Amino acid sequence: MSRGTSGRIVVEVDPALKKRLHAALALDGTTLKDWLRQQAESYLTGHQGLAEEPMIDETASRQREKGAK
Repeated sequence: MSRGTSGRIVVEVDPALKKRLHAALALDGTTLKDWLRQQAESYLTGHQGLAEEPMIDETASRQREKGAK
């Protein structure tokens, strides 16, 4: 899997798994993006020093992306 600097994560999963995951998250009232962010932060909490990186401001990031197009 290639590693870019864009902040995007692209993962190929079985379509049935993706459908079930989206359905379960919808029942919980969350999105795949928010769930993944929470899971990543939780995972990194156990890795000294890695969980302390500042989160990118979503709004500023989107504005930069729009301006680059």
